[in-house]
Amino acid sequence: MEIALGHLLSAALRTAARCRIADHLAPGPRTAEELAELTDTHAGHLRRVLRYLATRGVFHEDEAGAFHLTPLGDALRTDVPYSQHGAVVMLTDAAFQRTSAGLEEAVREEGASFERVFGQPFFAYLAGDPALRELFDAGMTSLSAPIDAVVAGTYPFPAKGTVVDVGGGRGGLLRAVLRGRPGLTGVLFDQTPAVSTHVLSGDEAVRGRWSAESGDFFTGVPKGGDLYVIKHVLHDWPDESCLRILRNCRTAMAPDARLLIVESVLPAGDDPHPGKAMDVAMAAIVDGQERTEAEFAALLSRAGFELTRVLPTAAFPSVVEAVPA
Repeated sequence: MEIALGHLLSAALRTAARCRIADHLAPGPRTAEELAELTDTHAGHLRRVLRYLATRGVFHEDEAGAFHLTPLGDALRTDVPYSQHGAVVMLTDAAFQRTSAGLEEAVREEGASFERVFGQPFFAYLAGDPALRELFDAGMTSLSAPIDAVVAGTYPFPAKGTVVDVGGGRGGLLRAVLRGRPGLTGVLFDQTPAVSTHVLSGDEAVRGRWSAESGDFFTGVPKGGDLYVIKHVLHDWPDESCLRILRNCRTAMAPDARLLIVESVLPAGDDPHPGKAMDVAMAAIVDGQERTEAEFAALLSRAGFELTRVLPTAAFPSVVEAVPA
């Protein structure tokens, strides 16, 4: 029954995020009545939602009925480094809830349920819905921020050279990589809506060491890089589309350049892994998929690469390294 009612957990988490409960608890514990006054909500209903979230460690209710922030709930604050507030609001948006509700059709008939619900593929729909596009970009920035720092600290990026971030969104990963290596330069490459709101220009630590280019990785990517990075891009697409992206990277790369793919690498067996949930989400939203190490190796081989190693990180994705074959 807990699993069957899982949609309520998502709804409760969204309610807490939208009401900024974590922000209101940052100064100290408060009762549901006090929080209701601050958030213009119904105290009785709010208490029940917070009590439910407390069973999952998001908050803690003491014997006096006051709610406290936990380390997990602290990530819902909007004013902390690596806040997950934007990611939670995005992932629980009605567009994704409706898509998940259509999962059965995706299983029975194949193809993304998003397209059946909304009449267009996900990224085409985003292009025509500025509000959802802004929500998506903000949510992905929130979701990516802690991952960017972990990846930048895990992979031994070179001291010098040029990093090309293919499909790099607002540039969070490129910024994290350049910050720790003053001899590196970088190129942020993505579609105009993402690149136009990048985060690189306001950072003094990377001033003068980056450029931003708009384009379509299905038609080509910037040439001249020493290291090409593709983070959370390939899982959006089926194999044939991924091959187009990878082959464009291969064409742009020198023989001694390297390719890094930052994605979940699915483990075998029944062990839980965040990538297994994301894999189902990708099937429903974009007809994409997460992959195993063997699947990455096969895909890379078809695109003219050789997988050289997989580096796990402290976050859920790994770094898949490849070189031209």
